[in-house]
Amino acid sequence: MARPPKNPLIPARNGVSPSCVALPLLPAGDRRWPTLLDFLDERLPAVGREGWALRLAAGDVLDESGQPVHGSDTYQGGARLYYWRALDAEPVIPFEATVLHQDEHLLVADKPHFLPVTPTGRFVQQTLLVRLKQSTGIDTLSPIHRIDRETAGLVVFSVRPRDRGAYQALFRERAVDKVYEAIAPTSDALPWPQRRRSRIEEDPAAFYRMVETVGEPNSDTTIEPVEQRGAWARYRLTPVTGKRHQLRVHLNGLGLPIAGDQFYPVVRRGPGEAEDFADPLRLLARAIAFTDPVTGEARRFDSRLDLAWP
Repeated sequence: MARPPKNPLIPARNGVSPSCVALPLLPAGDRRWPTLLDFLDERLPAVGREGWALRLAAGDVLDESGQPVHGSDTYQGGARLYYWRALDAEPVIPFEATVLHQDEHLLVADKPHFLPVTPTGRFVQQTLLVRLKQSTGIDTLSPIHRIDRETAGLVVFSVRPRDRGAYQALFRERAVDKVYEAIAPTSDALPWPQRRRSRIEEDPAAFYRMVETVGEPNSDTTIEPVEQRGAWARYRLTPVTGKRHQLRVHLNGLGLPIAGDQFYPVVRRGPGEAEDFADPLRLLARAIAFTDPVTGEARRFDSRLDLAWP
């Protein structure tokens, strides 16, 4: 389903863009949701009936004209409601991103380990996007690609909504050169460089993990060591595709799991468990390069971060 266009009457609040929920049209005589509170309670139960009642009473749910609605208002199918995602408490991520580049088209940030790129799950304020909106005042910022929360390094944002599609198309069409670095066990038994092509799918036993399986390859990474220190090596990884956890899965598939990985080869900490900030995933989005589809210029950005050896 296409995402509805942003409503200019509903601004961001504290760096968080409004979320939109559409009210389905109901058959004549169908009164399953007598009031807006009934609808919100059933359709978005994570907030809870009491939570929605408090938000409605505070004027934090708006109609398409930007006016607050009330919980007792009659349900009207076909309308849209807007609200701002909020959490009662979030784990604090005690690391800050650095803005490496900013112009009228792009903003490039160096993201620390553990910080999510966008609001999701347990994190809203403690995300790179929201922090950048707050610090820059640019509510139109939008990431044109993603990296894992555990991964550090480069994230590129578009500044103007009208440019966003052109930049996102670069990644869909694989017209971006990306270089990552990882620290993993050394291996003298494998011939280098290694090109890993495999089919990666979600682990049926754990939604937060990916696994290599039989079938047509949908992932492609070239891996080569560039430095060795004792039992550990620093590897350069150049992915062609961008499957979730691709680099982590490919190194693990070679018998070289990345240092600090909490999911591979075995789950050491689940996604909701407390972080060990002293033991990050040693994976870094080091460099990114492309021809800018808006300006036509050659763009290259390099991270200023370095991975800590185990």
